[in-house]
Amino acid sequence: MHVLLLGGTGSIGSAILDELIAHGHQVTALARSERSAVRLGEAGAEPLPGDLARPRDWAGFVTGADAVIQAAADFDSDMGGIDRAVLEAISSAASVRDTPLRLIYTGGCWLFGETGSGVADEKTPYDPLPSFAWMLENWRWLSGARGIAPILIHPAMVWDEDGGVLHRYVDAARKGNPIEIWGSPDATWPLVHRRDLASAYRLALESAPAGETYCVASEEGVTTVSLADAVAHHFGSAAQHSVLPVAEAVARHGDWAAGPALIQRMSSRKIRRNLGWTPRRTDCIALFSGTI
Repeated sequence: MHVLLLGGTGSIGSAILDELIAHGHQVTALARSERSAVRLGEAGAEPLPGDLARPRDWAGFVTGADAVIQAAADFDSDMGGIDRAVLEAISSAASVRDTPLRLIYTGGCWLFGETGSGVADEKTPYDPLPSFAWMLENWRWLSGARGIAPILIHPAMVWDEDGGVLHRYVDAARKGNPIEIWGSPDATWPLVHRRDLASAYRLALESAPAGETYCVASEEGVTTVSLADAVAHHFGSAAQHSVLPVAEAVARHGDWAAGPALIQRMSSRKIRRNLGWTPRRTDCIALFSGTI
């Protein structure tokens, strides 16, 4: 397929790019700067000059593409508005096509809110963090948009060899400082390695029926204290972890900081069963210690 990739230089997007190229897909990726264009070209993509905040300048490209993967976010004060403008511009351009444009949209585990001892899946009612509720509004709009065959991916918390979602823990442990846990030591994260997540996007691109939603987690839930223990041990840090109340984390870092303080579990049974997704990295604690 010929895919337009948005967010191709990000942590998730760059893994998706590698995955698509490795499986024979043709990728054009949005590039806001010359530096990004060089990186994308070196990875095997054709750069498309353009800014996420000005989608009408480049959205016409989709008339000749087979699919779009939206893995980009402009962390502006109006993330939701920018994202909606992107979707509207793509839908407008796609409305003249003979066949609907496949568009994979990115949600996230934080749209399910606190699950406690339960496990979220595609049938779980949404209870999003307020600062991310726009994702659901935009997905609902996209589901009825002209010229679009939408598919929704909900990634778990995404880690990689450099830390990913664990980068704060890694930075602290490397310096011998206390690892700061937000909320409580009982905070629990569903996890997925970015390369396993990328394979889920590819499988959805190739095989998912329009309108489907998939939760993607290689581990249903791992406590943040166990993750902090593993990272500290790996770096030989003897500093005791500290716990930052969620209200203080939000005050310091913004509303999004409530996410890492959630007690969450998420299942990936559907994508494993329906699309044959098989993650390779299913024990973050063990693999993290051996790959940094």
